[in-house]
Amino acid sequence: MSQKVPKHIDELDSMKRYPKELFFRGNLDLLDRFKISIVGTRRPSSYTRSITLELSSKLSRAGVCIVSGAAMGVDAIAHSGASSSNTIAVLGNGLDIRYPATNRTLLESIEQDGLLLSPFEDGFRATNWSFVVRNEIVVALSDLLIVTQADLGSGSLRSVEYALKMQKKIFVIPHRLHESRGTNDLLAQAKANLILDVDQFVETYAQTSRCIDDPFLQFCLNSPTYEEAVRVYPQEVFSYELDGKIEVVAGRIRVC
Repeated sequence: MSQKVPKHIDELDSMKRYPKELFFRGNLDLLDRFKISIVGTRRPSSYTRSITLELSSKLSRAGVCIVSGAAMGVDAIAHSGASSSNTIAVLGNGLDIRYPATNRTLLESIEQDGLLLSPFEDGFRATNWSFVVRNEIVVALSDLLIVTQADLGSGSLRSVEYALKMQKKIFVIPHRLHESRGTNDLLAQAKANLILDVDQFVETYAQTSRCIDDPFLQFCLNSPTYEEAVRVYPQEVFSYELDGKIEVVAGRIRVC
């Protein structure tokens, strides 16, 4: 039986409308970790499969929690690479329904060791609009979005639209001409950043995730409002901002 999430999730305030209800199965403590969302096509190339798996597994080993939408293709690969104990799967249906059926084993392992989330009650079956809601939650939960492959007009680009509105950084991986036209178009419009070295990218965000020894940075990993941060850590806010360790985006603190 799915339970209602008992606490307010500050990251979801960036959504157009905070979910009326939110249900979970699994480990809610994952919500407090530094999180990166990885999304993409349901029909990835072998190259995309390889890079998505490398990114998610290395980020997870560095302490980053991976968020995705539990769909076939890139989503499932991202969850699998992260390992079930360090991933959040957001569903477009009730948590008692294993959809898509091909991901049944994956979803069961995430429920056991990781975290399943849904804004829909048990028994609710997915519709086109429920996937849209799911996509917005996937983007809102994380500090940044990675799209490893996407076609023009795809659902992944709808997720990009949410990320742009929420002022989140967007990353893509290199593709050849005529492949992954959606991500190549984002690069052409300067709407996304390019990951050219997986290990360097992981190291950048692993440093962010390894803030456990710094109480202020640990506090900032939950994206507090600027006012909250000043109230609790008045001196640190100004000094860390001057040093480039944090930044203020849309009224919230982010670790650089």
